[in-house]
Parts: sequence; structure tokens; C-alpha cells
Amino acid sequence: MLDRIRLRLTMGYVGILALILIIFGLIVVFSFYRQVTVQQNRLLEQTVESLAKSLADGPVYSSDESARLLTDPNKYAWVILTPDGQVLDKSATASSFGLPSSRLIRKCLEEQGVVSELVEGPKGDARVASSPVEQPGKVVVLQVARSPQVVWQIVGSLLLVLVPIGLGAVALAAVGGLFMSRRAMRPMQDAFERQRTFIADASHELKTPLTLIRADAEVLSPALTDPDDRELADDLIAETDRMNALLSDLLTLARLDAGKLAVERKPFDLANTIAETAERFDARAIAEGKKLEVRLDQADELPARGDARRTGQVLAALLDNALRFTPPGGSVTFEGHTRDGHALATVSDTGPGIAPEHLPRVFDRFYRAEAARTRSEAGGGTGLGLSISRDLARAQGGDLTAANLPKGGAGFTLRLAASS
Repeated sequence: MLDRIRLRLTMGYVGILALILIIFGLIVVFSFYRQVTVQQNRLLEQTVESLAKSLADGPVYSSDESARLLTDPNKYAWVILTPDGQVLDKSATASSFGLPSSRLIRKCLEEQGVVSELVEGPKGDARVASSPVEQPGKVVVLQVARSPQVVWQIVGSLLLVLVPIGLGAVALAAVGGLFMSRRAMRPMQDAFERQRTFIADASHELKTPLTLIRADAEVLSPALTDPDDRELADDLIAETDRMNALLSDLLTLARLDAGKLAVERKPFDLANTIAETAERFDARAIAEGKKLEVRLDQADELPARGDARRTGQVLAALLDNALRFTPPGGSVTFEGHTRDGHALATVSDTGPGIAPEHLPRVFDRFYRAEAARTRSEAGGGTGLGLSISRDLARAQGGDLTAANLPKGGAGFTLRLAASS
């Protein structure tokens, strides 16, 4: 249990740091993207302005060094137009970038300078810069488009730096979180250890006087002639048995928490364990007027991996629970089957079921949902049986789950690893 708490603390610490890094990274990337976009827009306009000056004396690929940027057809495209939109010359990829743009032709001629804006093209929005060019005896328009790939390539280089740094920070946070959570959990671990020791010692010490009280009550009961006195003696024996069972449960929990309870993980036949457990409860079911039905997918065997004795203890607790809450005339179904590499044992009843607000807590220690499962008799269990059962299932590498059935009643499923 403490290991799970430590893991949750570490995961929470790492999760918070990861969230902070993601938010910070998004802010950095967005800010960098905007700055790069502004810078590249300015560079595009400067390039078009430089090319326009060169085009006034010759072709678009003149001696101007910046014209070399336009040789990548996947990133840049260009077109030379007359003022009325007639194409004089263009690059092979001009159409895919949304060139020419008639709106920019009019705009640059009106402003007599370089203008730029986003233009929608087959490959998405592209930044297009347009500039008028005065040549001898005529005016032409030069338009150059830049793919968003140019900006994202620069942003991608930043991401190649940020992502490894972020992953490294998260890894260091995980190591630091484990160290800090271990230190933070040390006082709690010591307190739990003292609590477990106290429970174990107290349970051992209390068992001896309880045994003597029960023995004395058994000797005294037959000698009592008054029926009321005999009933009191029988109640004393019954309450002593309940206290003894509670102490046994507390001892089991203390050993489970301390990891000192011997639980095997070896192949065994779950079908045989189911049959033996059901046989133990047959007489009780008949006496209470309830039907106990056993169903096995495989009649011969149901190979599982775990502890046969502890599994029998879990199944006995589930059957006891199901019979307690099943009204006379009802039925309890005990099933065994395999699914997805697991051996499953399911105990379902026709009782009142479990109220939805109680269902998530049925495995909590000392939790008793009387409102959900009406008890047929006073007293009932201690509220530890299901908690111990789930801990025993997990100690075998399996799990125990609870659910309400569509037709009414509750179902508990023990899942263990299947043995080949």
C-alpha cells in the first residue's frame, strides 16, 4: 500500500512538472513562431524588393544573391505579370502556391511598393509578396510566394532542442520525485509499522482470554436450567466467536500490509478449488432455502497460477457474502471460466445488489454498506472480509472486482493468471 502511495506521489510530482513544461514550451514555441513569421515576412519583402530592382535591368534570376532562395520549388514560387494579370513568366510550382494573386496586383500598383499577405492555395495558405517593376517602356508585377514549410522548418529545429531537454527534465523529476517521496513517506511508514506491530501483538494477547471465556461459557451453558440464562450463555459464545474472527482478520491484514503473509504463485486447478468451496456451503444453502449452482466452462480442470489455499479463502468469503444477502428462495451462481489469458471465478447472487454510491467503497476496510445490502440478521460481518479478499487476490498477482448485475443482485469476479 505504501509503495502505491509513493508511486502516486511521484507520478503527481512528475505530472505537475510535465504540465508546467508543456505550457511553458507551448508559450515559447508560439512566441518563437510569431517572431520567425515576422522575420521571414520581412525577409520575403526584402527579397522581392531586391529582385524587383534586378528585374528592372534583366530576368528574375539576375546577379542578385537573394534570388538563390527561389531555387527550391517546394518552398518558393514566383510569377511575373502584366498590370492586367497576363502571365509573362513563372516557376513550375506557381499554381500550387496560389499564384498569381490579382488582388495583390492591384494593391501593389496602388501603393507603388511591396505588399504582402496570406493567399490561399492548393497546398494551404502561403505568404505572397508583390511588387511593381518599372522596365523600359512598361511596368510589370513580380510576385513571390513562400510556403509555411519555411517557418515550420525553423520552428522544428527549436523543437528538436526543446523536446530532449523536456524529456530529460521529466526523467530527472521522476528520479527526484522517487527520492523525495521516499523521504516524505518515511514517517508514515514508521507509523504504519508501529500500528501493524500493535495490532499483531494485541490480537495475539486478546485471543487467549477469548478462548478461555468461550471455554467457560461452553462448560456453563449445559448446567443452566433457566432458558434466559442459557440464551445469554449462547450469545456470549457467539459474540466471542465474532471477536475471535475479527482478531483473525486483523492479524491477516497486518501480515498482508507487512508483506509477511505467505502467498504462493504456482499452478493449481481453480475448478477443483471452486468445487471444494461450493461443497462446503451446500448444506448451508439448503438449510437457508437458497439454491447454489456451480457452472464450469471446462469440466475437467481450470488451470490457474496462484495459491490454492488462499484462493479457497477468497472464494469462501465471497460465497458467505452472497448467501448472507440472498433472500430465501433466491440463488447463488458460482462460475469458473477462462478469458484473455486469465482464469476467472465469479460469484453472483439474486440479492438487492449494491447501491451505486457504495460500489466504489465495498473493498474499503471496515466499510459496511447496509443501505445497499439489507442484512437478514443483526450484526453481520466485520467489514474486513472483502478487503482481505482483494488483498489476497492481488498478492497472487490477480484482482477482485465487484459489479451490479443487469437483472439485479451483485457479482464478484476473482481474476488470476491462467497457467499453461
